[in-house]
Amino acid sequence: MTVSNSAENNGHATTKRPLPCGIYAPTMTFFDPETEELDIPTIKKHAERLAKAGLAGLVTMGSNGEAIHCTRDEKVAVTRATREALDAAGFATTPIIVGATEGSVKATIELCKESAAAGGDYVLILPPSYFRAQMDEEAIVGYFTAVADESPLPIVIYNYPGAVAGIDLDSDVLIKLAEHPNIIGTKFTCGSTGKLTRVALATNAKTPTSEGSGYMAFGGICDFTVQTLVSGGSGIIAGGANVMPKVCVKVWNLYVEGKIDEAIKLQKVLSRGDWFLTKAAIAGTKQAIQSYYGYGGYPRRPLKRLEKVRIESIAEGIREVMEVEKSL
Repeated sequence: MTVSNSAENNGHATTKRPLPCGIYAPTMTFFDPETEELDIPTIKKHAERLAKAGLAGLVTMGSNGEAIHCTRDEKVAVTRATREALDAAGFATTPIIVGATEGSVKATIELCKESAAAGGDYVLILPPSYFRAQMDEEAIVGYFTAVADESPLPIVIYNYPGAVAGIDLDSDVLIKLAEHPNIIGTKFTCGSTGKLTRVALATNAKTPTSEGSGYMAFGGICDFTVQTLVSGGSGIIAGGANVMPKVCVKVWNLYVEGKIDEAIKLQKVLSRGDWFLTKAAIAGTKQAIQSYYGYGGYPRRPLKRLEKVRIESIAEGIREVMEVEKSL
């Protein structure tokens, strides 16, 4: 399947896989529990499980993927392995968004190019933040513009204040950046549905019922899936989809099918369960996968391994939503 994107006529590479509306998982990166080296077989196994659960696409090397703990070669290897796993399992049209943030414009462009070569279709990029005091609006807009000018893959802006020293792009900046033909979406991990609404309206974002401009407005947490849909959103990129992907997809589909009351009811179950994963972060999400699917392991240090009592508490906390997951 070959389709063009909005950057085709501006000298940028086109992507073979469009971004459909729906649920995306920012996949975990799995490591050997002793050596902390990449566990490629488990990475592939996980990607296949998520695709079979009905997800619209995957995101490699995001926050949940511990990109900050991985070398560039490892980031490329994870994306390549994920693409191989999807293709081998019959999901050749499932797109991959790659976390490609580096500190400088030059390094980010380089990683965008390597992500394309590894099988990525789009890149997810955070604002620069190391020199926080100097990162005013002009610097941030200049960064994204310069990367977008040279990246062979279309860019989804990753608005996640918690990961970038509190930098929180407002709707005016995001709408301005959306004018660039190679910037095709935003992930709102800031949790602001008002901001998402304003950006979705201004960009005529794609929705389940309208192709719109093709711009994608992604909610960043599965516990406001319905709220994202109400706000005119295009999809959800959420860590919880690593654990309960079928429930996440079911909430989305119920709403799209017009079964609003059922969607809201299931959303409440999803939100209750997802909170246990949100609190426990990467280590907890991996242990939830371990508890229910038999693999998962641990994050790389310095992230701590959880005590047994905490692992049991997480497993119990998500029991309700996992019963639904197993029934679907």
